[in-house]
Amino acid sequence: MNPIRTLPDVMIEPIVRAALLEDIGRAGDVTAEACIPAEARLKAQFRARKPGVVAGVACLRLAALAMDPAARIDLRVQDGDPLTPGSVIAEIEGNARALLTAERTALNLLGRLSGVASLTRTYVEAVAGTGVRIADTRKTTPGLRALEKHAVACGGGLNHRFGLDDAILIKDNHVAVCGGVEPAVRRARAMAGHLMKVELEVDGLDQLDQALALIDEGLAPDVVMLDNFSLDDLREGVRRTAGRITLEASGGVDLTTVRAIAETGVNVISVGALTHSAPVLDIGLDAV
Repeated sequence: MNPIRTLPDVMIEPIVRAALLEDIGRAGDVTAEACIPAEARLKAQFRARKPGVVAGVACLRLAALAMDPAARIDLRVQDGDPLTPGSVIAEIEGNARALLTAERTALNLLGRLSGVASLTRTYVEAVAGTGVRIADTRKTTPGLRALEKHAVACGGGLNHRFGLDDAILIKDNHVAVCGGVEPAVRRARAMAGHLMKVELEVDGLDQLDQALALIDEGLAPDVVMLDNFSLDDLREGVRRTAGRITLEASGGVDLTTVRAIAETGVNVISVGALTHSAPVLDIGLDAV
């Protein structure tokens, strides 16, 4: 399991506040103001209604405090902890209007991120014992990438590059514009600093061979992504590479195929579904 890095509040708070502003709109929570006395108090618990892995507890804390800075918040779990139906994630107490206004934003973020963490954990468990690592992609919700990638880590997955600026990933269209694998990789290597990784996406064994041919010159990519390879071709790619380059399998990955892909001997499997198709984990806020 990965050590889970804690995201600082300074990264999370703007996202939470933007979500609250979207919900509050131009006139505030008119239902709470119409129905709830201004000084009313509320004590409530965030509880899991389905099993899973929690992620995003800081979001519920910051949402509550944004609306009621004096709210009491007792967090009962940490990101990455397992949940069972009925698990208490947090207990809060504060101004009723404020907490009810924050409720949906807190639940939206908590449920979304816990869903990502839970699906990631399912994939990680599906390849247990193979030595393969499960990684995410850039197929994230705009504005939520840092949080969703944090949730992947909470589920035991690896983070792929965070954006276009932290690693070079040469894809099929880059290869096409450059005129082939070799010129694309040479151009990338000429630009890359000593700390920047270069990854190449290939769509067939012939392109893999072209990448491997650059090893003796010290110009081969650090990672080769085998895109939509058959199981037989994945195994052959592993044989030809012989451990000289990290191999990442991508495409055609779901929970019915991931174990077989892992058993071909690749090093990493990237799964876009971790963030673009994770179901929201059912979590509720109940007055106590």
